[in-house]
Parts: sequence; structure tokens; C-alpha cells
Amino acid sequence: MKRYFARPGSQFKLKDVSPDETGGFDDTPEGEEEARKKTKRYVEKLDDLQERLYAGANRSLLIVLQGTDTSGKDGVIEKVMSGINPQGCRVSSFKTPTHQEAAHDFLWRVHREAPPKGFIGIFNRSHYEDIIVPRVHGALSDGVLEERFGHINDFERLLDENGTVVLKFFLHISKDEQRKRLQARADDPKKQWKFNVTDLNERKYWKDYQTAFQDMIRKTSTKRAIWTVVPANRKWFRNYLVAKIVVKTLEDMKLRYPPGPPGIDFKKLRIR
Repeated sequence: MKRYFARPGSQFKLKDVSPDETGGFDDTPEGEEEARKKTKRYVEKLDDLQERLYAGANRSLLIVLQGTDTSGKDGVIEKVMSGINPQGCRVSSFKTPTHQEAAHDFLWRVHREAPPKGFIGIFNRSHYEDIIVPRVHGALSDGVLEERFGHINDFERLLDENGTVVLKFFLHISKDEQRKRLQARADDPKKQWKFNVTDLNERKYWKDYQTAFQDMIRKTSTKRAIWTVVPANRKWFRNYLVAKIVVKTLEDMKLRYPPGPPGIDFKKLRIR
């Protein structure tokens, strides 16, 4: 997994991670099947780990999903998080700020959605939207951009210090893979509702987005909230890697079920 961690303080380069990578799996039907089986086992483990997190209610987990259009944010939520209880999970999406949101600092709307103790929170896009899109379209000066990097690092440190583990995944696909997925979306009547002409216009800025994402990762990958760059051209490897890291993170939290009420001998208790 360390292969895909953006080491804090390094001059990370997106080109050093190929979107086509499949880790130790062969890029064959057999390799895909092996990865799917392992992913299924991780998803099954998530059920018990999440229940321990919810029962203990003293820690929380925030999963941040970023990437270009069609990179698979919805797919990760559907496939990897399918085994957890919705009662202890909350998904938040961040689009163009509303009038009320724009009247506050850019992190105001985000902090409100941070997961409470015992919960898993998922950001389908996140506070990084308020850096990436404005930067690509020239709406942020360099000075404001650097300030926002600093504010984000402070915000994520605050969450960490208050018991929220922050996992950040950048879903890395190639421009050609995006083209294929957009075309497949346009060709499928069941998916055409997801098609947005804006996605085609944004493809013109592909290189600008890649530069912005790379800078984002360099400036905000910290020991408390490290970025994982997930090769996402192969959906099955994307799901495997995210599931593995989420499970490993929850296991490292050493979650335990809390004891029952004091003064009760459960070994002798017989309910009539």
C-alpha cells in the first residue's frame, strides 16, 4: 500500500503512478477475480469494524474521495461501503456553494458535515473542490490559494486531534479512460441522467486539472491526513485498494465493544 501513499513533504508527481496499475494482481480475468474475492472479504470485515466504532462512540472516520469526473467516487461508495450499516454512516457531497454557504468561510459548510463520534463520514468531493475548480478557472490568486492550503491542513489536524481519522483518496484515471466512461454513460439509457455537458467542457482543461491535483497532494498530504493515489482505470483494483486501506485503518484503531452497565453479572443473568 505504501507504493500509493504521497509522502508528506515530498515533491510527489502524478506521472509516477500509472492509472493502469494493478498492484500485485495480473491484469487478466483471473487476476481480476482474485482481487474481487479479496475485496469481498474486506467488505465483510467492515461490518463488524463499523459496529465496534459505532458502539464505542469515541472515534470517527472521515473518508475523502477526490478525482476527475467519472473517476469512480460513486462506485467506491456503492461497492466498498455496501457492507456497512447506513445507521452509522453519512455521505456528503459538495457542489457549487449556495448563497448562504458563500457568505461564510469556505470550510464552514464542510465542518458541519464532519462525522460525529462513532460514525463513518464519506465526502463525495470535498473541501478540495474550493481549491481545484477555482484555481483551474483562474478565480483564486496564488496568495489565497496558499492560505487555503494552510486552512485545510489546520482543519484536518483539528479533526485528528479530536478523534477523527482522516483518509484521503485521489482516484487517478487517464484522459482516455475518462473518454471511454463518458461515452459509455452517453450510450446507456440507464446512465444518461448522469451525463453533463459540463464534463465535456472541463476535459479541455485536463492538463490544468492534473497540475492542480498534483499541487493539492503535495501541499496537503500530511502525517495526520496522508493522500493515497489510487490507480483507478481498473475499477476492481480501485475497489480492492480502498477497501484494504479502510479495513487496515479501522483495525489499527483497536476498536473494542464497550462493557455493559455496571453492577450486572451477565453470566448469571436470566431474563424471564
